Amino acid sequence: MIHPMRRQPEHVYERLLLHPIMQLCLACLCSLLLPLGLFQSQVHYQHGLWSGMALGLSLLIWSRLRSFPYSRGLSTSLPLFTLIWCLGALSSSVMYSAPHWGFWLSSWCGVSVWLLLMQWIERRIARPYLALVPFGRIAQLKLDPTARTLVLKTPQLPDDQVMDALVADLQSDDLPAQWEEFLAECALQQLPVFHLSAISEGLTGKVATDHLRQGELGNLLPSLAYMRIKRMIDTCAALVLLPLLSPVLLLTAFLIKIDSPGQVIYKQKRIGYRGQPFEVYKFRSMRHEAEGEAFTAAEGDPRITRIGRIIRKYRIDELPQLLNVLKGDMSFIGPRPESEDLAAWYTQDVPFFAYRHIVRPGISGWAQVNQGYATQIEGMKEKLQYDFYYIKHFSLWLDVLIVFKTLRTIATGFGAR
Repeated sequence: MIHPMRRQPEHVYERLLLHPIMQLCLACLCSLLLPLGLFQSQVHYQHGLWSGMALGLSLLIWSRLRSFPYSRGLSTSLPLFTLIWCLGALSSSVMYSAPHWGFWLSSWCGVSVWLLLMQWIERRIARPYLALVPFGRIAQLKLDPTARTLVLKTPQLPDDQVMDALVADLQSDDLPAQWEEFLAECALQQLPVFHLSAISEGLTGKVATDHLRQGELGNLLPSLAYMRIKRMIDTCAALVLLPLLSPVLLLTAFLIKIDSPGQVIYKQKRIGYRGQPFEVYKFRSMRHEAEGEAFTAAEGDPRITRIGRIIRKYRIDELPQLLNVLKGDMSFIGPRPESEDLAAWYTQDVPFFAYRHIVRPGISGWAQVNQGYATQIEGMKEKLQYDFYYIKHFSLWLDVLIVFKTLRTIATGFGAR
């Protein structure tokens, strides 16, 4: 279980709202029953069947994505349900006849209302309440607002509040015997007891590296089977996207050429899979005669051209890396490859930095969609924690989540320089 905390309902209405069957019934009511009743005389039952399959598929994927942190907002769930609803409407029109757009629109509106209700429940009712044991590194624990915390002063749970889990530094040397007995008793009473790193990882999406021992690296090995499957998916997706995006590629190349002199495609040595160097392809976004660092040091870098500022903001400059994906140098999703100079610098100053090369680098990644651009040592240390989380939970579902978050990043320009 990646996101281990679940709110224990205290009241009857909380039990009803948090019960999976009740939530499923509400989803069916909003997205199926009400639209079918509204268009009862106009809609064939086959449209209702397709809408039901769209709901089932959406809920299946949604439930898997929600196991990861930063996945419970509408920015992830609404695009997912919208995409599947559009596919359902198009599939029903191909299989039978032209879809009833009024029914599909009302069905989508209904599931959107249900998602808004689920968002309200997440924020108002379902936030877990964690009790913190005040020893060891517990003071360094940083949690996001998805959890409420209470620091215990004595080895006793409060009488006026239901706790969902206990969090302790189980490796602490100064944990008194009385508190150890208290933790054991809580575990016997079916109250979950977590080590602080597990809770921090589940809520922040980062694997702490400050206290990572080399013996623990074995737990971060990615699935070899999924690596092979992912390579096939990358190749097929690149073959489909290259012709589809060719108008964008040609237009961008033309604008770069007329905006400033120099080559349209910029090549740079990067460190990739298993530490092997390769040439990454990007649309040139800087003046070719400008000198400076091998990275963008600030948002207002004067070397960036007018067109370069636009294509960087919306990640259009990364599109030539589809060729890197076809060649096998890169994947669509993975840790961003660093230049040779930066990689050498980070390897010296950032512990375990080279371990991120155990998977293929990506055009987008878990660190990019959550942290944005980072070059300094402290920023890279945080970026490496995101990369380790990705490697540890290397899976199709995490990649799907990153794809949806990447689309949001492209739309908002988050983290661009």
